[in-house]
Amino acid sequence: MPEYKAPLREIKFVMNELLNSEQHYAGLEGAEDATPDMVDAIIQEGAKFCEQVLSPLNAVGDNEGCTWSAEGVKTPTGFKEAYQQYVEGGWASMTADPNYGGQGLPNSIGIVISEMVGTSNWSWGMYPGLSHGATNTIEAHGSEKQKQTYLTRLISGEWTGTMCLTEPHCGSDLGILRSKAEPNADGSYSISGTKIFISAGEHDMAENIVHIVLARLPGAPEGTKGISLFIVPKFLPNEDGSVGERNAVSCGSLEHKMGIHGNATCVMNFDGAKGWLIGPENKGLNCMFTFMNTARIGTAIQGLGSAELGFQGSLAYSKDRLAMRSLTGPKNTDGPADPIIVHPDVRRMLLTQKSVAEGARALIYLAAQQVDIVHSGKTEEERKEADELLGFLTPIAKAFLTEIGYESANLGMQVFGGHGYIAEWGMEQNVRDSRIGMIYEGTTGIQALDLLGRKVLMTQGEALKVFTKKVHVFCKENADNEQLKEFVEPLQALNKEWGDLTMKVGMNAMKNRDEVGSASVDYLMYSGYAVFAYLWAQMAKVALDKMAEGTQEEAFYNAKVLTARFYFKRLLPRTKGHAETMMAGSDTLMDMPEDAFAF
Repeated sequence: MPEYKAPLREIKFVMNELLNSEQHYAGLEGAEDATPDMVDAIIQEGAKFCEQVLSPLNAVGDNEGCTWSAEGVKTPTGFKEAYQQYVEGGWASMTADPNYGGQGLPNSIGIVISEMVGTSNWSWGMYPGLSHGATNTIEAHGSEKQKQTYLTRLISGEWTGTMCLTEPHCGSDLGILRSKAEPNADGSYSISGTKIFISAGEHDMAENIVHIVLARLPGAPEGTKGISLFIVPKFLPNEDGSVGERNAVSCGSLEHKMGIHGNATCVMNFDGAKGWLIGPENKGLNCMFTFMNTARIGTAIQGLGSAELGFQGSLAYSKDRLAMRSLTGPKNTDGPADPIIVHPDVRRMLLTQKSVAEGARALIYLAAQQVDIVHSGKTEEERKEADELLGFLTPIAKAFLTEIGYESANLGMQVFGGHGYIAEWGMEQNVRDSRIGMIYEGTTGIQALDLLGRKVLMTQGEALKVFTKKVHVFCKENADNEQLKEFVEPLQALNKEWGDLTMKVGMNAMKNRDEVGSASVDYLMYSGYAVFAYLWAQMAKVALDKMAEGTQEEAFYNAKVLTARFYFKRLLPRTKGHAETMMAGSDTLMDMPEDAFAF
């Protein structure tokens, strides 16, 4: 397995030089503790924990997996102890509300820790990761009593959380779920039904698990308008908040799956389990979106982590592995062959991973700053603008990053050749673990429909303009910058084409709504590459400015410019194919009669 090393210089570049985090935190209410020294110390300590504790457990989790018994689920060796260190270190409470035991630090600092945790050991990181979503949901929609009972212990890390949506007959289409909630005389509800694919649904790492469950009340409207949200704990809390008797919820089995073996993916049976309503009746899906948006940003991190881990492993291997001679003459004259990093195709694979990982980091950290502003911005106008930008970026971050993160994981394995295919090097585990990213928390197709159908077309393109205006301003400000010309000119043309394509797809959709579904995935991928182009142009500008000022890190900044150039010349042209495909029309998909698919 690759020995994970936190990319601290890359993290600081994005935080401090690209996104100016010091100024960002100064503009937030209640972020006084987020001083540069404090932030740096937090990240340094987080890096140590991930490198020294979590990374060595990554292969252990994959090899051992979780084990089920009637008494419960046992996690892999070392997972429980690592979680206790995590809790004792205060990591669980870092960004949570101080009124309920949290430290109140901005979400964007927590995202940096989540990146390092996820890259070093994604399976382990899912356990506290699901708790963040449960915490946010109860914080936003729970009653004060629910907050005192559940939120305080989720924040401390004593208890963990899950999200229980999917049922055997319904995944993305939650409107047809069947789980029921019958009112009890004491104001609680009796929850019955089966939920599947529940990550961290049962385990031995914490004394209680708080399930956030979607179910229907008696007489509720059909479809998504009749879904309510409930808190259902594994153990019922006593009046003093301590763990009481066992609730009627249990893990029926563990799923046998392709990857993320270290995380318990459970079939959860609710057999009249006692639960409590969160938020208004029949508004559960609205409340759950608090959880789901958090989870989608969290899943976007998996795309970044897959690319980063693949890059770290394959870069080290490419410098050591000898094979053939360089086409331009021997480079390792004292050896029998040259290291494979001298070969153009290996460079292609390495630079793809590098440009994806660094672009993904910039996108996720940008989105995380919008979360900060939505939560703690000083003016209503700031909060509204950040919320609009976050809504636009979320489906792109979740779907685009997991797609190209998976591609990068495969390229990382490919650099190893046959050695990448065997378990010894850990690269095939990275591929297996990363594959789920395109499926859970809304598939790529679902995210694409959300972006094009709900975010862009339903706002008559206004959601897109929130972002493209920023691109336009950047291009205008740098139009006369000769050094940036190679980036600004194609970015400006792409920005215009983006709007034109949106208008064309919208016009076609007015005649036939299938045009939205047929264009959506290509539209999302096009949008992802366009967002990356903007971010890479900005990173190139920062690097060029630093070199012009004079710096002792010339090699670092020059690598940024060269990576940006690679991205613009080698990856951004993919938008041409996506543009052509999204305009190909729904007839190329829908004209085929169903029975013609028979074999």
